[in-house]
Amino acid sequence: MLQGSELLKISGVKKYYPITEGLFRREIGTVKAVDGVDLEVGRGQTLGLVGESGCGKSTLGRVILGLEPPTEGRVLFDGQDIASLHGEKLHHVRRRMQIIFQDPYSSLNPRQTVGRIIGEGLLIHNIGTPVEQKEAVRRIMEVVGLRPEHINRYPHEFSGGQRQRIGIARALALHPELVICDEPLSALDVSIQAQVINLLKDLQQEFKLTYLFISHDLSVVRHISDRVAVMYRGQIVELAEAVELFHNPGHPYTRALLEAIPLLDPNRSKEHWKAAMETAGPSLPEFCIFRPRCPQSEPECEKISPELQEISPGHWVKCLAYDRVSARL
Repeated sequence: MLQGSELLKISGVKKYYPITEGLFRREIGTVKAVDGVDLEVGRGQTLGLVGESGCGKSTLGRVILGLEPPTEGRVLFDGQDIASLHGEKLHHVRRRMQIIFQDPYSSLNPRQTVGRIIGEGLLIHNIGTPVEQKEAVRRIMEVVGLRPEHINRYPHEFSGGQRQRIGIARALALHPELVICDEPLSALDVSIQAQVINLLKDLQQEFKLTYLFISHDLSVVRHISDRVAVMYRGQIVELAEAVELFHNPGHPYTRALLEAIPLLDPNRSKEHWKAAMETAGPSLPEFCIFRPRCPQSEPECEKISPELQEISPGHWVKCLAYDRVSARL
C-alpha cells in the first residue's frame, strides 16, 4: 500500500498506434507503445519509471498529462479522469501537472527570453498582473539556482545545466502538485546530474511535490525514488520499493538492467546478463514478452503469459521464474 493519500492512479492504460500503408492508409498492424499499465503514486512520493529506449515510458507520461488520449484505460488525477475533462476543467487540472523535458536545448524557445519562458504559464492561466508575474519569475529563478538579474537573457547564453534549471523553473512557476521528469538528466554531465538530483529533492521537500521520474538509468533512479516500476515493451514487469528492488530483483530484465550499471571492479563478470540485453527477437502475444531475451527461460514460458504477482509485501513481479532470478546484489 502507498504511504499518504493517492494523487495519481493509472488503471489498464493502453496506447496503440496503427501501422498503415498505401494510398488509402490501410491498417496492417499496431504498435503497442503502452499495453495495459496499472500504477499508483501517493502525494509527496517519487515513482521511478525505468526501461530501455522505446519501451513506452515517455508515451505513458504524455498520456498522463492528457497530451495524448489513451486507447483504453483510465488516468485518475486526484480522483478525476483526465480523458473525461474538457474546456475549463481540463485547463485547471493541467495547471496542477507539469513536465520537465529531456533536452534542455530543444525544449526552450531560442527566440524568447528566460523571463518569458518561465512566466509563460502564468500568462496563459492569467495569474497576477504583469509586475507580479515578473516578480514571481525572479523568485523561482532564485529558488532553482539562477541569477534573477539574468531574466532578460536568452537560452543560448546559458550552459546545459543552467538551461535545465530554466526548464525546472518553468515547470514550478505554476506551483503544480505532480511533475513528470522525462529523462531530465540524460543530456547533462555526470557532475551536473548530481547537482540537479539534489535540487529536485530539495524542491520536492519545499513545494510538497509528487514526481514521476522517467529514466533508463537505474543508478540515477535509486537516488531519488521511493518506489520503482520497471517497464518493458509497454508493460510493467516489476514494481517495488526502491531498496527492495535494488537488493532483491525478481525479474530477469530488472536484473539485466542492474548488471548494466557501470562498476569500479572490471573483473566482475556480466557476460551472462549482457547476452540477455543484446539478444533481441520477436515475442508472440501468448508468450512472456521477455522470453526471447531471457537467460532463465523455461518451457512453460513459451506457453503462458505471466501476470503481475506479489512475491513479498509491495513487491510485484511479472515472471514465472522469479524465484530463480532473485539474488542479493
